Amino acid sequence: MPRRSVLLFGGICLVAALVLAVITLVVINGRDSAATGSQPVSSTGQPSVGGPFTLVDHDGRPVDQTLLNGKWTLVFFGFTWCPDYCPTTLAALNATEAQLGDRADDLQIVFISVDPERDTPAVLKDYLSSDGFPEGVIGLTGTPDQIRAAADAYRAYYQKVGEGEGYTMDHSLTVYLMGPDGRFRSALAGDLGPERSAEVIRRAMDRG
Repeated sequence: MPRRSVLLFGGICLVAALVLAVITLVVINGRDSAATGSQPVSSTGQPSVGGPFTLVDHDGRPVDQTLLNGKWTLVFFGFTWCPDYCPTTLAALNATEAQLGDRADDLQIVFISVDPERDTPAVLKDYLSSDGFPEGVIGLTGTPDQIRAAADAYRAYYQKVGEGEGYTMDHSLTVYLMGPDGRFRSALAGDLGPERSAEVIRRAMDRG
C-alpha cells in the first residue's frame, strides 16, 4: 500500500477509535449516574430540580408552579404529624429569616405535605400558624397523585410507614432554594444552621 494511503488509513482508524472512546465514556457515565441515583444536571450546571405541579394551598385554592414566580422561595416536603424534623426545620427557617433582616421580605416558604390522607388545607393552616414558625408559610396539599408528581419534580423521597392511625411518613430532608424565575438555585441541608443558611440565601440573591 502506498505511504500516503497508509497514513490516510491510519488517520481514519485513529478518529474512529477516539469517537468510540467518547461514546463508551458517555455510556459508562450514564450508567454510573443511574446506579448511584445522582441527579441529572441542566445546561446551567444546576441539578434538574423543580417543575410543574398542581396542588391546593392551605386556604383551599388551586395553585401551580407559578406560585414561585417573582419571589425567592424555600420549598420543603414534610407532614404535620412529623414529630421532630418538620417543626425543627420550620423553627430554624424562622431564625434564618431573622438573620436575613430586610432581605427576608423577598423570600417565601412553601411547605408541601407528603401526607394528603391527614393533611387537609384546614389542618395545614392550623399547623403553620403555630408559635415559633415563620409567618406566612404557604402550605400545599392535594391528591396522592398530585403529591407524587410534585415530589418527583423535586427529586424528593417519601414513603408511608406502618398502618392504621399511628402510621408515619419517611421523607427526604432537603430544603430547596428556588429563584424568582422558579428555577433551582441551591439546597440547604438540615444541619446547616440559621446563620449559614442565611449566608447561602444571601449569596444566591446577590448572584440573581
